[in-house]
Amino acid sequence: MARVISDECLSCGTCEAECPVGAISQGDGKYVVDADSCIDCGACEAACPAGAISEG
Repeated sequence: MARVISDECLSCGTCEAECPVGAISQGDGKYVVDADSCIDCGACEAACPAGAISEG
């Protein structure tokens, strides 16, 4: 299951840089995960300084 980014997102871009498959992009007010591309590796969750990413 893909990771999800909550409203706690700071829009810092750290997660986007850590995603090995490019599944994260800037959305409207926060970053979003493309569920079809996400390989559920957890790299983004570990890198998020706000703790805004979790398993979906």
